[in-house]
Amino acid sequence: FETQLKTLNQLPETLLGDPSKRIGYFDPMRSEYFFDRNRPSFDGILYYYQSGGKIRRPANVPLDIFADEITFYELGNEAMEQFKEDEGFIKDAEVPLPANEIHRQFWLLFEYPESSSAARSVALVSVLVIVISIIIFCLETLPEFREEMGDFQAIAEFANQTQDGPISVSPPSASPKSLAATLTDPFFIIETICIIWFCFELSVRFIVCPSKKEFFNNIMNMIDIVSITPYFVTLGTEVLTTPDASSAQNMSLAILRIVRLVRVFRIFKLSRHSKGLQILGQTLKASMRELGLLIFFLFIGVILFSSAIYFAEVDEPQTQFVSIPEGF
Repeated sequence: FETQLKTLNQLPETLLGDPSKRIGYFDPMRSEYFFDRNRPSFDGILYYYQSGGKIRRPANVPLDIFADEITFYELGNEAMEQFKEDEGFIKDAEVPLPANEIHRQFWLLFEYPESSSAARSVALVSVLVIVISIIIFCLETLPEFREEMGDFQAIAEFANQTQDGPISVSPPSASPKSLAATLTDPFFIIETICIIWFCFELSVRFIVCPSKKEFFNNIMNMIDIVSITPYFVTLGTEVLTTPDASSAQNMSLAILRIVRLVRVFRIFKLSRHSKGLQILGQTLKASMRELGLLIFFLFIGVILFSSAIYFAEVDEPQTQFVSIPEGF
Protein backbone atom coordinates (compact mmCIF):
# COMPACT_ATOMS: atom_id res chain seq x y z
CA PHE A 1 0.00 0.00 0.00
CA GLU A 2 1.22 3.52 -0.82
CA THR A 3 -0.18 6.84 0.27
CA GLN A 4 0.96 10.38 0.96
CA LEU A 5 1.97 11.81 4.31
CA LYS A 6 -0.55 14.63 4.04
CA THR A 7 -3.29 11.97 3.83
CA LEU A 8 -2.16 10.42 7.11
CA ASN A 9 -1.59 13.78 8.78
CA GLN A 10 -5.31 14.59 8.48
CA LEU A 11 -5.88 12.43 11.55
CA PRO A 12 -2.93 13.13 13.86
CA GLU A 13 -4.46 11.35 16.87
CA THR A 14 -4.36 7.95 15.16
CA LEU A 15 -1.50 5.45 14.92
CA LEU A 16 -0.65 6.21 11.29
CA GLY A 17 -1.23 9.94 11.64
CA ASP A 18 1.21 10.42 14.56
CA PRO A 19 4.89 10.13 13.47
CA SER A 20 6.00 9.27 16.99
CA LYS A 21 3.57 6.32 17.11
CA ARG A 22 4.20 4.86 13.68
CA ILE A 23 8.03 5.16 13.83
CA GLY A 24 8.16 1.93 15.79
CA TYR A 25 6.92 0.05 12.72
CA PHE A 26 9.43 1.59 10.27
CA ASP A 27 11.82 -0.80 8.45
CA PRO A 28 14.99 1.17 7.54
CA MET A 29 16.30 -1.64 5.35
CA ARG A 30 13.30 -1.37 3.00
CA SER A 31 12.43 2.23 3.84
CA GLU A 32 8.80 1.34 4.53
CA TYR A 33 6.38 0.76 7.39
CA PHE A 34 5.50 -2.84 8.16
CA PHE A 35 2.39 -3.83 10.16
CA ASP A 36 1.89 -7.53 10.82
CA ARG A 37 -1.88 -7.25 10.72
CA ASN A 38 -4.84 -8.49 8.67
CA ARG A 39 -4.09 -7.38 5.10
CA PRO A 40 -7.66 -7.23 3.65
CA SER A 41 -8.71 -4.99 6.55
CA PHE A 42 -6.19 -2.33 5.60
CA ASP A 43 -8.27 -1.41 2.55
CA GLY A 44 -10.93 -0.07 4.94
CA ILE A 45 -8.36 1.53 7.24
CA LEU A 46 -6.64 3.39 4.39
CA TYR A 47 -10.01 4.47 3.00
CA TYR A 48 -10.76 6.01 6.41
CA TYR A 49 -7.80 8.37 5.91
CA GLN A 50 -8.46 9.01 2.23
CA SER A 51 -12.14 9.86 2.78
CA GLY A 52 -11.49 12.12 5.74
CA GLY A 53 -13.14 9.96 8.39
CA LYS A 54 -15.59 7.55 6.70
CA ILE A 55 -15.23 3.98 7.91
CA ARG A 56 -16.14 1.13 5.54
CA ARG A 57 -15.58 -2.56 6.25
CA PRO A 58 -14.40 -4.66 3.31
CA ALA A 59 -16.98 -7.33 2.47
CA ASN A 60 -14.56 -10.22 2.96
CA VAL A 61 -13.46 -9.15 6.47
CA PRO A 62 -15.36 -10.46 9.54
CA LEU A 63 -16.85 -7.97 11.96
CA ASP A 64 -14.72 -8.89 14.96
CA ILE A 65 -11.45 -8.76 12.98
CA PHE A 66 -12.22 -5.33 11.53
CA ALA A 67 -13.21 -4.07 14.98
CA ASP A 68 -9.81 -5.23 16.29
CA GLU A 69 -8.10 -3.36 13.44
CA ILE A 70 -9.95 -0.14 14.31
CA THR A 71 -8.71 -0.50 17.88
CA PHE A 72 -5.15 -1.29 16.82
CA TYR A 73 -4.83 1.69 14.48
CA GLU A 74 -6.35 3.91 17.19
CA LEU A 75 -9.02 5.40 14.96
CA GLY A 76 -10.96 6.44 18.08
CA ASN A 77 -14.39 5.97 19.60
CA GLU A 78 -16.11 7.99 16.88
CA ALA A 79 -14.91 5.60 14.17
CA MET A 80 -15.92 2.61 16.29
CA GLU A 81 -19.40 4.02 16.91
CA GLN A 82 -19.80 4.79 13.21
CA PHE A 83 -18.72 1.23 12.35
CA LYS A 84 -21.20 -0.29 14.82
CA GLU A 85 -24.03 1.91 13.57
CA ASP A 86 -23.35 1.00 9.93
CA GLU A 87 -23.23 -2.69 10.79
CA GLY A 88 -26.54 -2.59 12.70
CA PHE A 89 -25.24 -2.96 16.24
CA ILE A 90 -27.74 -1.97 18.91
CA LYS A 91 -26.48 1.18 20.57
CA ASP A 92 -26.20 0.94 24.33
CA ALA A 93 -28.57 3.35 26.01
CA GLU A 94 -26.95 5.95 28.21
CA VAL A 95 -27.79 5.32 31.84
CA PRO A 96 -28.25 8.58 33.80
CA LEU A 97 -26.63 8.38 37.23
CA PRO A 98 -26.72 10.80 40.17
CA ALA A 99 -23.71 13.10 40.56
CA ASN A 100 -23.40 12.41 44.27
CA GLU A 101 -21.37 9.25 44.96
CA ILE A 102 -23.58 8.06 47.84
CA HIS A 103 -26.73 8.70 45.82
CA ARG A 104 -25.21 6.85 42.88
CA GLN A 105 -24.52 3.77 44.99
CA PHE A 106 -28.06 3.70 46.39
CA TRP A 107 -29.52 4.31 42.93
CA LEU A 108 -27.61 1.36 41.49
CA LEU A 109 -28.57 -0.73 44.52
CA PHE A 110 -32.33 -0.23 44.12
CA GLU A 111 -32.68 0.41 40.38
CA TYR A 112 -30.18 -1.91 38.66
CA PRO A 113 -30.15 -5.46 40.11
CA GLU A 114 -27.36 -6.52 37.76
CA SER A 115 -24.93 -3.92 39.12
CA SER A 116 -23.83 -5.95 42.17
CA SER A 117 -24.65 -8.94 44.34
CA ALA A 118 -26.14 -6.62 46.99
CA ALA A 119 -28.44 -5.13 44.34
CA ARG A 120 -29.54 -8.62 43.32
CA SER A 121 -30.33 -9.39 46.97
CA VAL A 122 -32.46 -6.24 47.23
CA ALA A 123 -34.26 -7.18 44.03
CA LEU A 124 -34.91 -10.69 45.40
CA VAL A 125 -36.41 -9.24 48.58
CA SER A 126 -38.62 -6.93 46.49
CA VAL A 127 -39.86 -9.83 44.37
CA LEU A 128 -40.66 -11.89 47.46
CA VAL A 129 -42.58 -9.01 49.05
CA ILE A 130 -44.53 -8.44 45.82
CA VAL A 131 -45.41 -12.13 45.58
CA ILE A 132 -46.50 -12.24 49.23
CA SER A 133 -48.64 -9.14 48.74
CA ILE A 134 -50.34 -10.64 45.68
CA ILE A 135 -50.99 -13.92 47.53
CA ILE A 136 -52.53 -12.03 50.47
CA PHE A 137 -54.65 -10.02 48.04
CA CYS A 138 -56.06 -13.28 46.64
CA LEU A 139 -56.42 -15.19 49.93
CA GLU A 140 -58.40 -12.51 51.75
CA THR A 141 -61.21 -12.87 49.19
CA LEU A 142 -61.85 -16.50 50.17
CA PRO A 143 -65.31 -16.98 51.76
CA GLU A 144 -63.89 -18.38 55.01
CA PHE A 145 -61.93 -15.16 55.56
CA ARG A 146 -64.78 -12.75 54.84
CA GLU A 147 -66.39 -11.44 57.99
CA GLU A 148 -69.79 -10.67 56.53
CA MET A 149 -70.25 -14.22 55.28
CA GLY A 150 -69.34 -15.57 58.68
CA ASP A 151 -71.85 -13.26 60.36
CA PHE A 152 -74.65 -14.32 58.04
CA GLN A 153 -73.96 -18.01 58.57
CA ALA A 154 -74.03 -17.54 62.34
CA ILE A 155 -77.42 -15.80 62.14
CA ALA A 156 -78.80 -18.52 59.87
CA GLU A 157 -77.67 -21.26 62.26
CA PHE A 158 -79.33 -19.44 65.18
CA ALA A 159 -82.58 -19.17 63.23
CA ASN A 160 -82.60 -22.86 62.43
CA GLN A 161 -82.20 -23.72 66.08
CA THR A 162 -85.24 -21.77 67.27
CA GLN A 163 -88.37 -23.72 68.27
CA ASP A 164 -90.97 -21.19 67.17
CA GLY A 165 -90.82 -22.27 63.56
CA PRO A 166 -88.82 -21.00 60.63
CA ILE A 167 -87.62 -17.48 60.76
CA SER A 168 -87.00 -15.52 57.63
CA VAL A 169 -83.52 -14.15 57.74
CA SER A 170 -82.26 -11.75 55.17
CA PRO A 171 -78.56 -11.21 54.74
CA PRO A 172 -77.34 -8.27 56.76
CA SER A 173 -76.03 -5.34 54.87
CA ALA A 174 -72.29 -5.53 54.42
CA SER A 175 -70.36 -3.20 56.63
CA PRO A 176 -66.71 -2.54 57.17
CA LYS A 177 -64.86 -4.10 60.05
CA SER A 178 -64.29 -2.10 63.17
CA LEU A 179 -60.96 -0.29 63.48
CA ALA A 180 -59.72 -2.67 66.17
CA ALA A 181 -60.67 -5.73 64.10
CA THR A 182 -58.96 -4.26 61.05
CA LEU A 183 -55.72 -3.45 62.87
CA THR A 184 -55.52 -6.95 64.40
CA ASP A 185 -56.39 -8.76 61.20
CA PRO A 186 -53.42 -10.98 60.15
CA PHE A 187 -53.92 -10.02 56.52
CA PHE A 188 -53.76 -6.35 57.45
CA ILE A 189 -50.55 -6.88 59.47
CA ILE A 190 -48.83 -8.68 56.60
CA GLU A 191 -50.10 -6.04 54.19
CA THR A 192 -48.67 -3.32 56.46
CA ILE A 193 -45.24 -4.98 56.45
CA CYS A 194 -45.32 -5.15 52.65
CA ILE A 195 -46.39 -1.51 52.40
CA ILE A 196 -43.54 -0.45 54.71
CA TRP A 197 -41.06 -2.10 52.33
CA PHE A 198 -42.72 -0.59 49.25
CA CYS A 199 -42.70 2.90 50.78
CA PHE A 200 -39.08 2.55 51.90
CA GLU A 201 -37.98 1.39 48.45
CA LEU A 202 -39.96 4.11 46.66
CA SER A 203 -38.73 6.84 49.01
CA VAL A 204 -35.07 5.86 48.63
CA ARG A 205 -35.31 5.77 44.84
CA PHE A 206 -37.07 9.15 44.81
CA ILE A 207 -34.47 10.79 47.07
CA VAL A 208 -31.42 9.52 45.15
CA CYS A 209 -32.83 9.62 41.59
CA PRO A 210 -30.83 11.74 39.11
CA SER A 211 -33.94 13.60 37.88
CA LYS A 212 -37.18 14.12 39.78
CA LYS A 213 -39.01 14.94 36.54
CA GLU A 214 -37.90 11.74 34.84
CA PHE A 215 -38.80 9.83 38.00
CA PHE A 216 -42.45 10.82 37.68
CA ASN A 217 -42.41 10.27 33.91
CA ASN A 218 -41.42 6.63 34.44
CA ILE A 219 -44.48 4.41 34.16
CA MET A 220 -43.01 1.87 36.59
CA ASN A 221 -42.74 4.50 39.32
CA MET A 222 -46.35 5.50 38.69
CA ILE A 223 -47.35 1.86 39.13
CA ASP A 224 -45.46 1.77 42.43
CA ILE A 225 -47.33 4.85 43.68
CA VAL A 226 -50.73 3.59 42.53
CA SER A 227 -50.17 0.14 44.07
CA ILE A 228 -49.60 1.51 47.59
CA THR A 229 -52.37 4.13 47.50
CA PRO A 230 -55.23 1.69 48.36
CA TYR A 231 -53.62 0.84 51.69
CA PHE A 232 -53.66 4.44 52.91
CA VAL A 233 -57.15 5.05 51.51
CA THR A 234 -58.38 1.93 53.31
CA LEU A 235 -56.69 2.93 56.56
CA GLY A 236 -58.03 6.49 56.37
CA THR A 237 -61.55 5.24 55.69
CA GLU A 238 -61.42 2.87 58.65
CA VAL A 239 -60.20 5.61 60.98
CA LEU A 240 -62.71 8.24 59.86
CA THR A 241 -65.79 5.98 59.70
CA THR A 242 -67.91 6.09 62.86
CA PRO A 243 -69.53 2.84 64.10
CA ASP A 244 -73.07 4.26 64.25
CA ALA A 245 -73.24 5.60 60.70
CA SER A 246 -74.62 2.61 58.78
CA SER A 247 -75.15 4.43 55.49
CA ALA A 248 -71.65 5.86 55.66
CA GLN A 249 -70.35 2.38 56.42
CA ASN A 250 -72.08 0.92 53.39
CA MET A 251 -70.71 3.71 51.22
CA SER A 252 -67.20 3.30 52.64
CA LEU A 253 -67.32 -0.45 52.00
CA ALA A 254 -68.31 0.14 48.38
CA ILE A 255 -65.48 2.64 47.99
CA LEU A 256 -63.00 0.28 49.64
CA ARG A 257 -63.92 -2.56 47.31
CA ILE A 258 -63.24 -0.35 44.31
CA VAL A 259 -60.00 1.04 45.74
CA ARG A 260 -58.72 -2.37 46.79
CA LEU A 261 -59.07 -3.53 43.21
CA VAL A 262 -56.22 -1.16 42.35
CA ARG A 263 -53.91 -3.41 44.39
CA VAL A 264 -53.92 -5.83 41.50
CA PHE A 265 -51.53 -3.42 39.76
CA ARG A 266 -48.81 -4.73 42.04
CA ILE A 267 -48.39 -7.64 39.71
CA PHE A 268 -46.89 -5.19 37.20
CA LYS A 269 -44.18 -4.37 39.75
CA LEU A 270 -42.62 -7.72 38.89
CA SER A 271 -41.65 -6.37 35.47
CA ARG A 272 -39.14 -4.04 37.17
CA HIS A 273 -37.11 -7.10 38.17
CA SER A 274 -37.72 -9.27 35.08
CA LYS A 275 -35.86 -8.67 31.83
CA GLY A 276 -38.26 -11.04 30.07
CA LEU A 277 -41.31 -8.98 31.05
CA GLN A 278 -39.51 -5.78 30.04
CA ILE A 279 -38.69 -7.24 26.62
CA LEU A 280 -42.31 -8.38 26.25
CA GLY A 281 -43.54 -4.88 27.08
CA GLN A 282 -41.15 -3.29 24.57
CA THR A 283 -42.23 -5.81 21.94
CA LEU A 284 -45.90 -4.99 22.48
CA LYS A 285 -45.11 -1.27 22.34
CA ALA A 286 -43.23 -1.67 19.07
CA SER A 287 -46.08 -3.77 17.60
CA MET A 288 -49.00 -1.54 18.54
CA ARG A 289 -49.86 -0.77 14.91
CA GLU A 290 -49.91 -4.45 13.96
CA LEU A 291 -51.95 -5.34 17.06
CA GLY A 292 -54.40 -2.57 16.25
CA LEU A 293 -54.77 -3.95 12.73
CA LEU A 294 -55.42 -7.44 14.14
CA ILE A 295 -58.11 -6.10 16.50
CA PHE A 296 -59.67 -4.19 13.60
CA PHE A 297 -60.01 -7.36 11.51
CA LEU A 298 -61.40 -9.27 14.51
CA PHE A 299 -63.98 -6.52 14.95
CA ILE A 300 -64.95 -6.82 11.28
CA GLY A 301 -65.44 -10.56 11.77
CA VAL A 302 -67.62 -9.97 14.83
CA ILE A 303 -69.80 -7.51 12.90
CA LEU A 304 -70.19 -9.85 9.90
CA PHE A 305 -71.07 -12.97 11.88
CA SER A 306 -73.34 -11.19 14.39
CA SER A 307 -75.22 -9.61 11.47
CA ALA A 308 -75.52 -12.98 9.77
CA ILE A 309 -76.88 -14.76 12.84
CA TYR A 310 -79.32 -11.91 13.55
CA PHE A 311 -80.88 -11.99 10.08
CA ALA A 312 -80.87 -15.79 10.12
CA GLU A 313 -82.99 -15.94 13.31
CA VAL A 314 -84.92 -12.66 13.12
CA ASP A 315 -88.22 -14.46 12.43
CA GLU A 316 -87.77 -17.01 15.22
CA PRO A 317 -89.98 -16.13 18.21
CA GLN A 318 -87.69 -17.80 20.77
CA THR A 319 -84.45 -16.39 19.44
CA GLN A 320 -81.98 -14.80 21.83
CA PHE A 321 -80.44 -12.68 19.07
CA VAL A 322 -82.97 -9.85 19.07
CA SER A 323 -80.47 -7.37 17.65
CA ILE A 324 -77.00 -7.23 16.11
CA PRO A 325 -75.38 -6.10 19.39
CA GLU A 326 -76.92 -9.18 21.06
CA GLY A 327 -75.08 -11.25 18.50
CA PHE A 328 -71.75 -9.85 19.59
